[in-house]
Parts: sequence; C-alpha cells; structure tokens
Amino acid sequence: MKGMVLDAKWEPKPDYTVSDWEKETGKAINGNAIWHNPTLGVREWPDPKPGPKEVLLEIQACGVCGSDMHFYETDDDNYILYPGLTKFPTILGHEFSGKVVEVGKEVTLLKPGNMVTVEEMIWCGRCIPCRNGYPNHCTNLEEIGFTIPGAFANYIAVDEKFCWKIDAIAERIGSEEKAYELAALTEPTCVAYNAMFERAGGFRPGHFVAVFGAGPIGLAAIALAKAAGASMIAAFEVSPQRLELAKMVGADFAYDPREVVAGELLMEHSQGAGFDFMVEAAGVPELVIPEMEKGLAINAKIVQIGRAAKKVPMYLEAFQVRRAQAYGAQGHSGHETFPNVIRLVASGRIDLSPIITSKYKLEDTVAAIAKSTDRTDGKILVKPN
Repeated sequence: MKGMVLDAKWEPKPDYTVSDWEKETGKAINGNAIWHNPTLGVREWPDPKPGPKEVLLEIQACGVCGSDMHFYETDDDNYILYPGLTKFPTILGHEFSGKVVEVGKEVTLLKPGNMVTVEEMIWCGRCIPCRNGYPNHCTNLEEIGFTIPGAFANYIAVDEKFCWKIDAIAERIGSEEKAYELAALTEPTCVAYNAMFERAGGFRPGHFVAVFGAGPIGLAAIALAKAAGASMIAAFEVSPQRLELAKMVGADFAYDPREVVAGELLMEHSQGAGFDFMVEAAGVPELVIPEMEKGLAINAKIVQIGRAAKKVPMYLEAFQVRRAQAYGAQGHSGHETFPNVIRLVASGRIDLSPIITSKYKLEDTVAAIAKSTDRTDGKILVKPN
C-alpha cells in the first residue's frame, strides 16, 4: 500500500540530555529536541496485517492536525517543531475514520463492513496510570501517526478496543461518505471535550466562555461550549477565515487579538464580571495567558490544550484574588469521551461540517499539510481510498 511517511535523523540538540528510556526505545519524549532534517513523502509501505485482536480498516478520511503541520514546519536549526512523543520513520495521520474489511480471530466487537472512528492514543491498560483510570498518561503509550504507522494511508490495523462505531452518525446524515468525513473530526473534538469537561470540570450553563485559537480544536471547543449552555462565547483568532468559521459554529463575538486588547474586551462584554471559562487552543500561551488573566471572573477556569514548548509568564496574584484555576489537558481517551462526542454529533447538538474546508487525495497529502501552514482552513481532510 501507499502511505505518507515522515523520516528524520536522530540528532539530539547539543543542550538536550537523551534519557536512558529514549535510547532504549528509540522514541523522543520531546521531538523538537531530537528529530533533525525531516523529509515527507508518499511512498510504498508494507501492507498491515491484523493480529488476533485487531481489525484491518480501509481508511475513508483522515484530518490534517496541527501536529502534522508542526512536523512539516521546522525551527531555525531544521528540527521538527512538534514537542511531543515521536518515533520515525512512520506514516503520519491520526484523526480518521474507516471501514472494517478484515478481523482477527479473537475479535468480538466488530465485523467486516462496520463504520468506525479510532482513538489515536494506544494505551496499554496495564501500567499504573492506566490501571488508575488515566489512559491519556499511559507510561507505555504508543501514538498512531506519531510512534506507530498512521492513517494517511490506504489501510491500518488497530486493536478493536480503540474503535468506536459511527452508525448513528451515518443514520442521521444519510450518507456514508459524509458520515466518514464528519467522523474524522471525532478525535480533535474529543481532545477539546476531554480538556473542557473531564480535566477542567466544565462550566455551569449560563457561564461566559472564551476560546483563544479557532483552529479545528478551538472550533470544536466553541461548538461544545454552545451545546453545554454557555450564554456568551467569545473567540480570538488571527485568521479572518477562521473567525467566520468560529461564528458559524457558535461564537457570539470573534476578534483578531492583534487588533484588540483581548482581556479588556472580555471585561467589557461581561460588564466587569469577567469570563468564567477560557480555553487556550492557539498554542501561544505566552501571549494568551496574560490576556486571560485580565478577564478572569471569580472562580474562573483556564484549560491549556494548545501545545507549545514555551515558558509562560503567569501573575499568580490574579489567580489568588480571583479564586481562579488553571488546568493542563492531554489526550482524548477514557471517561466516555468518544461515545459522548459521537452521540452529540449524531443528535445534531454539534455540527462541525462547516469547518471541513478542503479535501485532498492520498498522493497529495504533502500539499495538504503544506496548505495547513497557511492557517486559514478549518479542517483539511485526506481521502485515501
């Protein structure tokens, strides 16, 4: 089969100390500190074969993520920008849906023909974090499209336990093709859901919500905030196209933060009360957090979703005086997140179809990722088959 493969040279930066675990596994904990001179291209890759508990999926749609963009873009020394867990070479792509075409001999949950979307985080279920109910923090974690082959490809083999049926979405939409496209947005939406409702504990209906960054995860956060009963939603984004998408999925106000003082606007719109719940989905917390601090309501919450290898200035006095909290969030697994997001889409409570703005064939995946660096699209999809 064919797949969009990233390869890079293992060449740690001079000031980075490689851990024994990294040496043993060949995985980088901080990809930006190790992977040098990346190359991307669609090429032949061995056909995956399903193990006893695995299913073989024919990929129907796979979204381009900000992490894929950060594999394509490099820093001044030509290291990948992505700061997370990685192992190359591998096929990229982790936001996807597919059709079951073959099942292993021990598979009991799925059968050929089933329509599914899939978790990206391959948690072991046996380490202490997993056994304690924290699969997003698995110590033996593999990640589809980061450390093991992903879904910018014709096929992928995955354990059935990571697959979730999307029949209810197909029934509502009335089109298998459109259902697969919409289901490819499940993973990033689950990232927003996990951050907002599992990690930060959500907000009360009627609260004011601000979302900084209107890329796919920020747009999902806006849609989720609307579905959860936010009485006012403000979005901040530098792309004019994404500002319009933010309004389409539920934002009451949408601003370019370069043209306004975001914190002052939050206080103005709330008549001095401040905003109760804020989402950092821009990946520039060093710029965003100080503005959030200006607009904190009493008992406000901030949740960090965007990835950035940056130190952040925080004035903790503001958090003390405003009885405010900041939460870190990673991943999307566990806690009913996937089935709940699928239910929300199937019920029509959230509709992210407007944010699908571009579609590409597998052979054009590099061009799709390059297009994402414009930061003007909502969600770019690759349709391999």
